[in-house]
Amino acid sequence: MCAQVVLAEDDEKQAELVRRYLERENHTVIAVTDGRSALEEVRRRQPDLLVLDVMLPGVDGLDVCRILRRESDVPVLMLTARTEEDDLLLGLDLGADDYMTKPFSPRELAARVRTLLRRTRVNAEPGSLLRVGEVVVDLDRHELVADGTKITCTPGEFRLIATMAARPHRVFTRAQLLENLHGIDQYITTRTIDTHILNLRKKIEPDPRRPVRLLTVYGVGYKLTDG
Repeated sequence: MCAQVVLAEDDEKQAELVRRYLERENHTVIAVTDGRSALEEVRRRQPDLLVLDVMLPGVDGLDVCRILRRESDVPVLMLTARTEEDDLLLGLDLGADDYMTKPFSPRELAARVRTLLRRTRVNAEPGSLLRVGEVVVDLDRHELVADGTKITCTPGEFRLIATMAARPHRVFTRAQLLENLHGIDQYITTRTIDTHILNLRKKIEPDPRRPVRLLTVYGVGYKLTDG
């Protein structure tokens, strides 16, 4: 279960330890050291999970959580040195999905991350019909329609567009798209992802040279928008 995780922790040693354990689980980790950077990275990358320390410089973790919950449903695992029950409940009331008190076991943290990701993905299981603007993905009929026209596509292309249509406007890394295509393409690589994207643009974009639906987010990956 490969995921993109933003880690907001200002203790360098703690951050490095958490990063190592999460990368062993094949997650991509983007580490920041203050609350303002955490907000910027979550807004820019739309990650699968935010691991958020409460005691951050500038904007603290509680304020980060409060602000994000007005604009995002990203799962939040809060890390705190505070052990008072009121402080822990405040974090949950602000929208954190889980919390761990310091010091904690990195193995337990990795297990909590797995649980949160699993729960989030089960809750996000799409219905049979996915619509993003004028692009419609019918999972039951295995059909793709763009601007009212039925589109012929390969199984790999269909799986990729269905994955992105289930979470429109969310940026997917190539690694995340690769994970969703395992079992469809036997010899899949990141180049296969790029080829699928190019082919899909020819099929669903009004002008494939100037895409407005299937967009590249440079340095990160791809997203599907309502164009």
